[in-house]
Amino acid sequence: MVKNIKRTLVLAVTAGAFVVLTGCATTEDLSKTRADLQSQIDQLRSDVSAAKSDAAAANARANEAVSIANEANNRSRDTAEKIDRMFRKTMQK
Repeated sequence: MVKNIKRTLVLAVTAGAFVVLTGCATTEDLSKTRADLQSQIDQLRSDVSAAKSDAAAANARANEAVSIANEANNRSRDTAEKIDRMFRKTMQK
């Protein structure tokens, strides 16, 4: 019985020492980790800002392309109407 108590006590002390030794972090480690995380957050903010800027530029170019396509479509319709009128005039003669 005493042997079991000693073994349990040794295991408990060993486990407690293991937890204490592995669970400790210095404030320097925490500060370094915090600085690394802040650096990553700042980089992500910069990347997001650049992505938003690129998306806005792409949207502006897409709107310009739609405008040009609409103008081309209108000119195409005008040309088709002119050709149709010319064809009708030739048929009337």
